[in-house]
Amino acid sequence: MNHLLLYGYFLYFPEDKSAYIPAIVEMIFLVLLCLAVFFAVKRLSKRQEMKTKELEERILMEREKEKEKHTELK
Repeated sequence: MNHLLLYGYFLYFPEDKSAYIPAIVEMIFLVLLCLAVFFAVKRLSKRQEMKTKELEERILMEREKEKEKHTELK
C-alpha cells in the first residue's frame, strides 16, 4: 500500500496544458537527433562496407596472381 502512495506522487497532470510545451519541444528535438545519428551511422556503415569490398577484391586479385605464378612455375 505504501508503494502506491509513493509512486502516486510522480503522476502529475497540470491543469495548465502549456506546461507540456517544453516536453513536446524536447521530445521533437530528441527524435530528430536520433534520426540524424541513425542516418549518420548508416552512411558510415555503407562507406566501411565499400572499403571492405575493395580490400577483398584486391586480396582476391593478389591470390589469383600468386596462383598463376605457381602454375607457371610447375
